[in-house]
Amino acid sequence: MRKPNPPLERLPQRMHHHAFIVRDQEVNRQFIEDLLGIPLTSTWCEEVFNKTLNAPLNLCHTYYSFGDESALSFFQFANPGAYETFRPPVLPNLRYDHLAMKVDLEMYEEIERRLKAADYPFNETHHGYCMSLYVTSPDEFTIEFAYDAPNTAEIFEERMQADPHRELREWLAGNRTTNNNWKQQKLR
Repeated sequence: MRKPNPPLERLPQRMHHHAFIVRDQEVNRQFIEDLLGIPLTSTWCEEVFNKTLNAPLNLCHTYYSFGDESALSFFQFANPGAYETFRPPVLPNLRYDHLAMKVDLEMYEEIERRLKAADYPFNETHHGYCMSLYVTSPDEFTIEFAYDAPNTAEIFEERMQADPHRELREWLAGNRTTNNNWKQQKLR
């Protein structure tokens, strides 16, 4: 077994973007911008040589920006069959594979109101350290909007002090004891 590298001296500054493949940029734009309210901030139309196809790939690449200058990004391909070739497999109702965005309570409630007004389905989960709203796009991409509990910093400090490496080893060895003692606190 290879010896692990030490942690980076400096962590990445922020997420730059997270990219996904969509069948229809306009249907996706309506979901991301018109329904959720995250603005389209740039569109890139490109042709790149793709080794898998051994041919030029025509694509449209859009960015929807967040307050920290990171973004959600989406690709649509003009080449016939490229969507099916490059899209990762999606299992039905798999909400564990998702992108989570930090929001405050006011924004969380605004997104919830927008979804309810559009009669668009979503799920909520109380994690103790945060409250999460999950919504799935027309291309089965799941987005989580999470707002932190008022005492999240203290919760995470306590979790870090509890030796996360030891807890992971114990869980992998079969110890399924829960260590989340905050799920009972009221978040809304």
